[in-house]
Amino acid sequence: MKQYVSQYMRLGLTLGVSSVVSVGFFIVGMFLNRSGELWYLNWNLVLAWVPLGLIVLLSYDLRRERWSSWRALTLTMAFVAFLPNTFYLMTDVIHLQEAPRVDLMFDVAMFMSFVLNGCALGFISVYLLHQELATRLRRTYTWLVVAGILLVTSFAIYIGRELRWNTWDILVNPASILFQISESLLHPTDHPEVFSITFSFFVLISSLYAVVWSAARALQQQKTL
Repeated sequence: MKQYVSQYMRLGLTLGVSSVVSVGFFIVGMFLNRSGELWYLNWNLVLAWVPLGLIVLLSYDLRRERWSSWRALTLTMAFVAFLPNTFYLMTDVIHLQEAPRVDLMFDVAMFMSFVLNGCALGFISVYLLHQELATRLRRTYTWLVVAGILLVTSFAIYIGRELRWNTWDILVNPASILFQISESLLHPTDHPEVFSITFSFFVLISSLYAVVWSAARALQQQKTL
């Protein structure tokens, strides 16, 4: 158990330092541009940390109780609900064109810092979930579950970017969300972006995650040699 906690602490510390670097980029950019209009990048990065915290709690609970317990199921649902916040940061790059910047290349570096940290948090969170699934399901079923979660995540990115809904709106305003989602799915010709955005991000995230999974497994096998 001590080694288990120590591994998560080292991982959290490394990710924390990297996130602080992103915040540092923002602070410098705020002074360069004399504007704090991009403050939402910091908030989006905070939200990107939530899935990692949830999967760590879930992994800890699964060592003491079944996945069918109410606590484990609640953590799993919360994890799936917040996971899109990690990859959603990729869509924030569209804001680079909204206003003239003093140093565009600096802002590119700043945006990429937030995007890469968000994706790192997302991929690590999915990987930890994948590991838990792999100990309980066959390989094919495990990948189907992961693919399903990534598909839901990609669709949620569409909901967040195009429909402007947030994760907590699932609890606050579920009826309106269901209405807009139903409208998009029932009238696809009027909302072509729902499929293009969902499919594009699903392919992108899934292909990159496959690389992350393969690299992690190769490193683990190398340690056992």
